Amino acid sequence: MRMTVEPSYSPSPTTKEEIEWLPLPKHPLFTTTTTTSHDATSNVSRNLLAWDGANRLYFWDSYSNCLHRLSLRLGDPDPTSVLAASPSKVLQTDVVLDFDVHKISINRNGTAILLFGSERLCVMYLYGRTSKKDVNLICRTIAVGSQTDSLGNKDIRVLEASWHPYSDTHLGILSSDSVFRLFNLAVDPLQPEQEYYLQPTGHGRSRNASSMCPVGFSFGGDHLWDRFSVFVAFSDGSIYVICPVVPFGSLFKCESLLDIYNDAHTFGLMSANSVAASNSKLAISWLEATFPELQNQENEGDNLSLLRSNAYVVFDASLVMQGPLQRVGQSGNGDSVGRSAECEGRAVSFLYNSVSKDSILVTAWSGGQLQIDALADEIQPVWSIGSPPRLRLDSHDEILGLAMICESTASSPPGKLDHNNAWLGNPSPLLRLAIVDLALPRRADRGYNISLFIDTLMPERIYSLHDGGIDSIVLHCLPFTSQANGKDDTMRTPSVHPVLNTCQSGSASEPSLCGFVSLSDSFGYSWSVAVTLSRECVVLEMKTWNLLPQLSIDMETKHIQSVGQSNERDIQPIISKELLSGPKEVLVPWASQSLRSVAADSIEGRSTLHQYFKLFHETYVEYAHKVHLELKHHAPQLKKIINDQRSRLGDAQQKLLKVEDKEHILQKRIDCAIQMHNSLEERLQHLRNLPGAHKKPLSKAERQFKSELDHFKEVELDALHSSVEAVSARLRRHMQASKVSQQKKISGKKVCAGDDQISILKSSLEKLSLVNTENSKKVKIVESTLSNKERNSGESSLPMLKNC
Repeated sequence: MRMTVEPSYSPSPTTKEEIEWLPLPKHPLFTTTTTTSHDATSNVSRNLLAWDGANRLYFWDSYSNCLHRLSLRLGDPDPTSVLAASPSKVLQTDVVLDFDVHKISINRNGTAILLFGSERLCVMYLYGRTSKKDVNLICRTIAVGSQTDSLGNKDIRVLEASWHPYSDTHLGILSSDSVFRLFNLAVDPLQPEQEYYLQPTGHGRSRNASSMCPVGFSFGGDHLWDRFSVFVAFSDGSIYVICPVVPFGSLFKCESLLDIYNDAHTFGLMSANSVAASNSKLAISWLEATFPELQNQENEGDNLSLLRSNAYVVFDASLVMQGPLQRVGQSGNGDSVGRSAECEGRAVSFLYNSVSKDSILVTAWSGGQLQIDALADEIQPVWSIGSPPRLRLDSHDEILGLAMICESTASSPPGKLDHNNAWLGNPSPLLRLAIVDLALPRRADRGYNISLFIDTLMPERIYSLHDGGIDSIVLHCLPFTSQANGKDDTMRTPSVHPVLNTCQSGSASEPSLCGFVSLSDSFGYSWSVAVTLSRECVVLEMKTWNLLPQLSIDMETKHIQSVGQSNERDIQPIISKELLSGPKEVLVPWASQSLRSVAADSIEGRSTLHQYFKLFHETYVEYAHKVHLELKHHAPQLKKIINDQRSRLGDAQQKLLKVEDKEHILQKRIDCAIQMHNSLEERLQHLRNLPGAHKKPLSKAERQFKSELDHFKEVELDALHSSVEAVSARLRRHMQASKVSQQKKISGKKVCAGDDQISILKSSLEKLSLVNTENSKKVKIVESTLSNKERNSGESSLPMLKNC
């Protein structure tokens, strides 16, 4: 397939250059015999590939010290294919680079690319002028941090550099002297805008070399205070957080800012705890000063979608280096900090990944293990009062830069997770998700240098690039996301799949890859692209729809629940968002102050206008070309969808015709069923009118008892009668025999029994006689006493009669 759409940028009249679309592995750039230089003894990871998120792939040629730009067609003509335009566009720096480029990284809007070396950093802008010798583009290249003493020292290395996710011009750099710097390339690429001197002196930690050496950092994602956070990992596996860190002049969503603003009022300012109220009050004042329009949004309800940050810092306080983050055990207490028992060696890289409601932290170890944790609570800002930062101001007292010392303070171990512990200044605990062993061959001399990447289409998937190849790790169960989706609480371990294997017969191999990138399109297809040191390109299609659980709707609860694995991909938008947003904003090249006084009809003015014209022409022609490719790419897809819908419509019409043919048969069967139902109803009515129909039937228990009685009557009753008769006969015989024996015994013992009875009677008579004697004596005493009382009463009554 040949097209003539890309113009040649030469000073002569514009001519059209033939473009040939080839599969990416067969591109002439990757079929040459040139070998990328690499020192086998160095343990530095390389990644010389970058993708702008649309249709441009960049590859740094370390042999020629130039950048190749390849235009891609994703999923054309086959949905699984990746085509690249040949020849590629060559971009050269306008200065000579005196260092080896190890990594390249493109900014958010695709206008600049970072050239990363262990000692130097440069930024190359992806627009420029055409070379006089050839058709290559000469691009403006600037050095970053060359006036900083630490970055200019050869003893101090640059560990990691990354573009800020909320700014197109801010670049974060972490150096080996434990200093994190944030540069604003639009203002001053030589001096940092913000400097944070990290002091990891946590409570109870051993102050050895491993606990003081950082290995990497990562900016937070789009989740509450995470967007203002910087996560720093050290070689002993400990993780620290500094918050808030915001680039001056960056844009943030107003809705997200209102969420954290209201959260600080609800759970912090109104808290009964004085510490929580003080911390939240300081955070609210920082938000209101950094985003002045935030109060108007809250009070007046303005409809601003984005808010720009102002240059502001708390003048009498510095940020606290929160950490080290402790893991939470199953009992809710702090488990440990840093290295786990399963991990070997030292930490070599670090990655932050935001998946829905979860914040995932991945630490790679030199022994070939990945430590995957999740934040169990929200990140919140913490300041240290009384430690003022150092500011750099302009003539109008506006803040140009700041520097502060971030010290780690002693924190209590993580306790129960609830809103009562919010805003107390404690670092967020970690929840252990998994320890993934990549099963790499053991090395006696040194460990592995593992790089981590996030899949552009499926954030649950993480790629690990190492000397043994590329592995894919898919997280199936996430704590807060699974809870919000109504999944089961049982943790499912991550699945590990080898994507590319470079180990020979299980032995340790030297580094063989120099580039990796993940591609995706709007239809849900995903590819992994890797480049070897011998300039061989490997393109692998990655399956996405059968790795994550399927979402189905429960008709009773009306909630989306996970029931299994899906076999179909989700419906993707037909037209990409990039086309709908229009062409990218054209950045006018940098020009000197003297150019403004040049007349337009002069030679220099015409040359400048001609250069601007070419730049605008290039931008809009490329956008038109992109529109053409997009529409042409979607035409067969739409045709396929339409044909599929037509075939389904034809099948539905045939099924309707079959139903119509069978309708009269079904009607007859229904009529017969109705007649049979009426007949049964009549018979049932007759049965109800019978005399015995009104008797109450026996219950199940009664029927069982009746059957037992019948069985007893027929079988057991006869046996009982016979047994009773036999026992009666034996009883009569026994009674007759007992009477005879009793008569014999009575006749033999009659005399002895009479003597005994006589002696008993005699003794009884003697006792009765004694009792009788005593009773007669008592009677005589009573009679004499009564007679005396009668005599005395008679003598006393005679004088009384005489007186009368």
